[in-house]
Amino acid sequence: MSAVGASGDRPLLAVRSLTKLFGSFAACNGIDLDIQPGEIHALLGENGAGKSTLVKMLFGVLAPTGGEILWKGEPVRIPSPGAARRLGIGMVFQHFSLFEALTVAENIALSLSPGISLSKVAEEASRLSHLYGLPLDPKAHVADLSVGERQRIEIVRALLQNPELIILDEPTSVLTPQEADRLFETLAKLKAEGRSVLYISHRLEEVQRICDRATVLRHGKVTGACDPRPETPSSLARMMVGSDVASVSTAGTNTRGDVLLEARHLSVPARTPFAVSLKNVCLKVRGGEVLAIAGVAGNGQGELFDALSGEYPVADAAALSIRGRAAGNLGITARRLMGAGFVPEERHGHAAVPGLPLSDNLVLARNQSDRRTFLSGGVLGIIRRAVVHIASRRISETMDVRKSGEDPAAGSLSGGNLQKYIVGRELDRQPAVLIVNQPTWGVDAGAASRIRQALVDLAKSGSAVLVISQDLDEIFEVATEIAVISEGRLSDAYPAHEMTREKIGLIMGGMYGKTEGGEAGHAH
Repeated sequence: MSAVGASGDRPLLAVRSLTKLFGSFAACNGIDLDIQPGEIHALLGENGAGKSTLVKMLFGVLAPTGGEILWKGEPVRIPSPGAARRLGIGMVFQHFSLFEALTVAENIALSLSPGISLSKVAEEASRLSHLYGLPLDPKAHVADLSVGERQRIEIVRALLQNPELIILDEPTSVLTPQEADRLFETLAKLKAEGRSVLYISHRLEEVQRICDRATVLRHGKVTGACDPRPETPSSLARMMVGSDVASVSTAGTNTRGDVLLEARHLSVPARTPFAVSLKNVCLKVRGGEVLAIAGVAGNGQGELFDALSGEYPVADAAALSIRGRAAGNLGITARRLMGAGFVPEERHGHAAVPGLPLSDNLVLARNQSDRRTFLSGGVLGIIRRAVVHIASRRISETMDVRKSGEDPAAGSLSGGNLQKYIVGRELDRQPAVLIVNQPTWGVDAGAASRIRQALVDLAKSGSAVLVISQDLDEIFEVATEIAVISEGRLSDAYPAHEMTREKIGLIMGGMYGKTEGGEAGHAH
């Protein structure tokens, strides 16, 4: 792969007055942006600021309403991703587009010209992956790979197109710290070759560390640009939201309430060849407490959430209790009726139906737990639309959900705003027990702070809150107690003030607590 670059001081890519309207709503409003050859350029902004819309226009997924895009000084039209690739623009989306049943090489081949043999694709992918420090086995099936390895596929697939500009959307949101470090080394190599990177991230420490310049969007407009290196995460966050981001306060939480959620020697066999089995999981969460479970992706977090939420009940009713009542063999609805609430990891398709309005999603989630409020007409269950709309509006106002209309489709909201609505939908019930998986994944600093404080406030009111998260900053912000999941085993829980990143790292490495085979599941 040869080095690339453009002559003189001419930007590699420039946009002038770029605008995208959805009806009367301006997702991007007169944006100006320059990306120089051989620079890593950060694109910052809150959820809903217009970042995704902008990069979709640059990659040919959306057509601009107005303005122009210049490539090496020449105006260009980018009608499709294929046209973007031919120009020299590659993109790695936040949500992967991989077929699990296919091999690495087969997945990569799907995005290349049909005339290239699979063996040639495998050979070139292997060479490139090792050259850039992202080693891949072309023959491995995607289903067998970790999330970090899957992202390597997406990056290598983009690199095989020999791009001069690579757009990365939240590339480290699913990576371990070690995988993130490896990615940063790769980006340094690309920069040294004269290639440019447009880097979207909510992790401001990363932006400071690796980016040469940053452009800030707010409400669809450019509100500033800076060299991020001398800035602080707080000052960058202030530029993004227009005010200081409130820090989360855990004052008022306690660990002296009654046990409201308990798992006793919960074991669940792997449901698929690629899943993780849960091994003798013991935990207790008391009213007033936030138990945060740390761990690297792929160690049983999803399986634990499914078992605790009733997505996949277990045969042993006593393996799980909610508010002192056996619930292991009960489904989600029955557990909701016992006073529990759940927020799964995947927003689209799991926590919400993207094509339905927010109000319909609210009814789908709470039609049984709030049957008397939301439904009338006896057996027929006629929806009381006015009541539902009032509740939906209350949730949006409480959680500061920013949306384009009164009751838009869930899929039209930015990821962060949809997440605020989904969390708010559960909090609005004031559940006695709340179980949340990855509460702020892909969410900006302001929205993350609001969600985390809301979880802590629920615990302060006397509820038991369990948070599963890969974000150590988040864990230390919200937790009263911390446990670690590794290979389907859960460590003892320790008071948050006694834990450090180093200690969590050791436990992740296999130094489990005394839980397995022991009597106590919680360090109280």
